[in-house]
Amino acid sequence: MISIGFLGLGKMGSVMAPLILEAGYGLSVWNRSPEKADHIVGLGAKKVLTPAELANTTDIVISMLTDDAAIRAVYEGPEGLLSVPVNGKLFIDMSTLRPPTVHHLAQQVSTAGASFVDAPVSGTVAPAKLGKLLVLCGASKDDFERAQPILEIFGRRIIHAGPVGQGTLLKLVVNLPLAVYWGSLAEAIAMGNQGGLDLKLMLDAIQDSSAALAVLGLKVPTILGQSGPVAFDVASMKKDLLSMLDTGEKSGVPMPATNGVLDTYSATLDGGFGDADAVEIIRFMTEKMTQPN
Repeated sequence: MISIGFLGLGKMGSVMAPLILEAGYGLSVWNRSPEKADHIVGLGAKKVLTPAELANTTDIVISMLTDDAAIRAVYEGPEGLLSVPVNGKLFIDMSTLRPPTVHHLAQQVSTAGASFVDAPVSGTVAPAKLGKLLVLCGASKDDFERAQPILEIFGRRIIHAGPVGQGTLLKLVVNLPLAVYWGSLAEAIAMGNQGGLDLKLMLDAIQDSSAALAVLGLKVPTILGQSGPVAFDVASMKKDLLSMLDTGEKSGVPMPATNGVLDTYSATLDGGFGDADAVEIIRFMTEKMTQPN
């Protein structure tokens, strides 16, 4: 039986890893904060102490980590994945990274005699828990075919975007319009609020117009101030925006809208909203950035 290792048990990883057990595979897990693995161990997974141990004891390694620095530490650190022999193994990274980081990791893995696939996902915790994410994959044809049965555990659809790095690039392409949308919605609602319009009335009108994204209805309770789980936070949105800008600028693409919304997210983060849902940019813009009439 194929054994799978999973690194990174944050909001997404903690609901994705149990799906591997449900699919009938052996599972070992590692997380920087070991206690976060306990609930998955209770479901039948094995907890290991280091990424190196994970690479030693599994056939396929999946990572879902916070950012580029975290992923490089896990791969290249003293007890990292590549500190032990990994010839013939398959590494699948599902984090949202910068394309140069992905290409660097792929080269390091190839030099070690293993295969690398980048497979970031579109979707938040709710679809992740159900295995209904959109998986955006960059890999050679052979590596994609090898990874596909595993990726299908997590996804309602798997898109093979091209060679390594193209999955990551497609993820940035998919996320950029959403980031700009929340920023423009924040400006629109702040403008209406300053003119005396009711928040519920504005949201109702927007939802019934061509200005509504499909996801807006799911976010209205959060915008109205109801508490609930944070699907994607402000700090993560800023991190992704920086990756988008870096990628666009290196490609010679002017990105004025992205630069503008980055400024607003930076202010929102500095205002103490880093752990809040990304749509809380609307509340920050309305309550903190506008002047009272």
